Amino acid sequence: MDQWPTGRLLSTAARLVEHSWNEKLGAIGLTHAGVIAIEVLNAQGPMTQAQLAQYVRVQAQTMGKTLSRLESHGHIVRVRSTSDRRSHVVSLTEQGRQAVAAAVEMERTVLAAATIDPDVLRQELKAVVRELASQFGTQATGEFLENPSMTP
Repeated sequence: MDQWPTGRLLSTAARLVEHSWNEKLGAIGLTHAGVIAIEVLNAQGPMTQAQLAQYVRVQAQTMGKTLSRLESHGHIVRVRSTSDRRSHVVSLTEQGRQAVAAAVEMERTVLAAATIDPDVLRQELKAVVRELASQFGTQATGEFLENPSMTP
Protein backbone atom coordinates (compact mmCIF):
# COMPACT_ATOMS: atom_id res chain seq x y z
CA MET A 1 0.00 0.00 0.00
CA ASP A 2 2.93 2.34 0.57
CA GLN A 3 3.35 2.53 -3.21
CA TRP A 4 -0.33 2.96 -4.07
CA PRO A 5 -1.47 6.27 -5.55
CA THR A 6 -3.85 8.31 -3.40
CA GLY A 7 -6.79 7.59 -5.72
CA ARG A 8 -6.39 3.85 -5.25
CA LEU A 9 -6.16 4.24 -1.47
CA LEU A 10 -9.27 6.41 -1.46
CA SER A 11 -11.35 4.08 -3.64
CA THR A 12 -10.24 0.97 -1.72
CA ALA A 13 -11.06 2.63 1.60
CA ALA A 14 -14.48 3.70 0.26
CA ARG A 15 -15.31 0.17 -0.90
CA LEU A 16 -14.23 -1.35 2.43
CA VAL A 17 -16.24 1.17 4.47
CA GLU A 18 -19.32 0.63 2.30
CA HIS A 19 -18.98 -3.16 2.50
CA SER A 20 -18.71 -3.02 6.30
CA TRP A 21 -21.69 -0.65 6.53
CA ASN A 22 -23.81 -2.82 4.21
CA GLU A 23 -23.15 -5.87 6.39
CA LYS A 24 -24.42 -3.98 9.43
CA LEU A 25 -27.43 -2.57 7.53
CA GLY A 26 -28.47 -6.03 6.37
CA ALA A 27 -29.11 -6.99 9.98
CA ILE A 28 -31.99 -4.49 10.11
CA GLY A 29 -33.28 -5.15 6.59
CA LEU A 30 -31.65 -2.14 4.94
CA THR A 31 -29.36 -1.51 2.01
CA HIS A 32 -27.38 1.59 1.15
CA ALA A 33 -30.09 2.58 -1.36
CA GLY A 34 -32.77 2.03 1.27
CA VAL A 35 -30.98 4.28 3.75
CA ILE A 36 -30.84 7.07 1.19
CA ALA A 37 -34.59 6.76 0.57
CA ILE A 38 -35.59 6.72 4.24
CA GLU A 39 -33.23 9.58 5.08
CA VAL A 40 -34.93 11.70 2.41
CA LEU A 41 -38.39 10.75 3.70
CA ASN A 42 -37.29 11.49 7.25
CA ALA A 43 -36.02 14.94 6.27
CA GLN A 44 -38.64 15.91 3.66
CA GLY A 45 -41.77 14.08 4.74
CA PRO A 46 -44.16 11.98 2.62
CA MET A 47 -43.90 12.26 -1.16
CA THR A 48 -44.85 10.30 -4.21
CA GLN A 49 -42.68 7.46 -5.40
CA ALA A 50 -41.88 9.46 -8.55
CA GLN A 51 -40.87 12.53 -6.52
CA LEU A 52 -38.64 10.41 -4.31
CA ALA A 53 -36.97 8.80 -7.34
CA GLN A 54 -36.38 12.23 -8.86
CA TYR A 55 -35.07 13.61 -5.57
CA VAL A 56 -32.42 10.91 -5.25
CA ARG A 57 -31.79 10.87 -9.02
CA VAL A 58 -32.68 7.28 -9.83
CA GLN A 59 -35.15 5.74 -12.25
CA ALA A 60 -38.69 5.20 -10.93
CA GLN A 61 -38.34 1.45 -11.52
CA THR A 62 -35.17 1.34 -9.41
CA MET A 63 -36.91 3.28 -6.64
CA GLY A 64 -39.85 0.89 -6.84
CA LYS A 65 -37.59 -2.08 -6.08
CA THR A 66 -35.98 -0.24 -3.17
CA LEU A 67 -39.38 0.74 -1.77
CA SER A 68 -40.71 -2.82 -2.08
CA ARG A 69 -37.88 -4.03 0.13
CA LEU A 70 -38.41 -1.18 2.62
CA GLU A 71 -42.14 -1.89 2.70
CA SER A 72 -41.62 -5.63 3.29
CA HIS A 73 -39.47 -4.77 6.34
CA GLY A 74 -42.05 -2.29 7.68
CA HIS A 75 -39.92 0.81 7.16
CA ILE A 76 -42.35 2.61 4.82
CA VAL A 77 -45.96 2.49 3.68
CA ARG A 78 -47.28 3.34 0.24
CA VAL A 79 -50.82 4.68 -0.12
CA ARG A 80 -52.55 5.53 -3.37
CA SER A 81 -52.65 9.29 -3.87
CA THR A 82 -56.08 10.88 -3.51
CA SER A 83 -55.22 13.52 -6.11
CA ASP A 84 -53.70 11.16 -8.71
CA ARG A 85 -54.86 7.55 -8.62
CA ARG A 86 -51.79 6.50 -10.66
CA SER A 87 -49.39 7.66 -7.90
CA HIS A 88 -48.50 6.30 -4.51
CA VAL A 89 -47.52 8.51 -1.59
CA VAL A 90 -44.62 7.06 0.38
CA SER A 91 -44.43 7.65 4.13
CA LEU A 92 -41.95 6.60 6.75
CA THR A 93 -43.28 4.39 9.56
CA GLU A 94 -42.17 4.59 13.18
CA GLN A 95 -40.06 1.52 12.47
CA GLY A 96 -38.55 3.43 9.53
CA ARG A 97 -37.70 6.39 11.76
CA GLN A 98 -35.97 4.02 14.16
CA ALA A 99 -34.11 2.46 11.22
CA VAL A 100 -32.83 5.91 10.16
CA ALA A 101 -31.42 6.47 13.65
CA ALA A 102 -29.91 2.98 13.73
CA ALA A 103 -28.32 3.43 10.29
CA VAL A 104 -26.69 6.70 11.38
CA GLU A 105 -25.27 4.98 14.45
CA MET A 106 -24.09 2.00 12.40
CA GLU A 107 -22.25 4.33 10.04
CA ARG A 108 -20.42 5.83 13.03
CA THR A 109 -19.37 2.39 14.29
CA VAL A 110 -17.80 1.39 10.97
CA LEU A 111 -14.75 3.56 11.67
CA ALA A 112 -14.82 3.15 15.46
CA ALA A 113 -11.93 0.65 15.47
CA ALA A 114 -9.73 2.86 13.30
CA THR A 115 -7.06 4.96 14.96
CA ILE A 116 -8.27 8.09 13.19
CA ASP A 117 -10.78 10.72 14.19
CA PRO A 118 -13.86 10.11 12.00
CA ASP A 119 -14.95 13.74 12.32
CA VAL A 120 -11.58 14.96 11.00
CA LEU A 121 -11.72 12.41 8.18
CA ARG A 122 -15.23 13.60 7.30
CA GLN A 123 -14.11 17.24 7.15
CA GLU A 124 -11.13 16.33 4.96
CA LEU A 125 -13.30 14.27 2.59
CA LYS A 126 -15.83 17.10 2.30
CA ALA A 127 -12.98 19.44 1.39
CA VAL A 128 -11.78 17.03 -1.32
CA VAL A 129 -15.29 16.71 -2.75
CA ARG A 130 -15.86 20.46 -2.77
CA GLU A 131 -12.50 21.25 -4.36
CA LEU A 132 -12.69 18.60 -7.07
CA ALA A 133 -16.40 19.06 -7.79
CA SER A 134 -15.90 22.80 -8.24
CA GLN A 135 -13.77 22.03 -11.29
CA PHE A 136 -16.92 20.78 -13.03
CA GLY A 137 -18.96 23.95 -12.45
CA THR A 138 -21.90 24.78 -10.23
CA GLN A 139 -24.40 22.41 -11.83
CA ALA A 140 -21.99 19.48 -11.78
CA THR A 141 -21.09 20.21 -8.16
CA GLY A 142 -24.71 19.73 -7.07
CA GLU A 143 -25.04 16.59 -9.14
CA PHE A 144 -21.87 15.08 -7.74
CA LEU A 145 -22.84 15.96 -4.19
CA GLU A 146 -26.35 14.58 -4.53
CA ASN A 147 -25.48 11.51 -6.64
CA PRO A 148 -22.18 9.96 -5.59
CA SER A 149 -22.38 7.33 -8.34
CA MET A 150 -21.81 9.96 -11.04
CA THR A 151 -18.44 10.03 -12.72
CA PRO A 152 -16.85 13.03 -14.46
